Amino acid sequence: MTLILDSGAFVALERDERAMWIRVKAVQTVGEVPVTHAGVLGQVWRGGARQARLAQALAGIDVRELDETLGRAAGVLLGRSGLADVIDAACVLLASDGDDIVTSDHDDLGQLAHAAGRHVELVHP
Repeated sequence: MTLILDSGAFVALERDERAMWIRVKAVQTVGEVPVTHAGVLGQVWRGGARQARLAQALAGIDVRELDETLGRAAGVLLGRSGLADVIDAACVLLASDGDDIVTSDHDDLGQLAHAAGRHVELVHP
């Protein structure tokens, strides 16, 4: 099982929400690495000392590229789902059946997961 992080997960980490930190650490303890993509990082990263917690969290997270292949696949998924957020679509495409996606946007990611045929668990941060 892979833990996929949407922007809501990073907001929770930056706010130092204990439950989110515990979730990330639990996955890392069993040798797994949480995953996100660079588009999600762009949604939350503003730089500066006030994001020290976020920088700390990123040190243990696999940030994947939002490259041409993922971008095209996200576009196809958006066409299939009738939605428009490429960042959300790319998050869903990082997941495989049985993975958890930590997000505060359950409606859209649920629709995208359904359209992609992915059986994932959507988890609140």
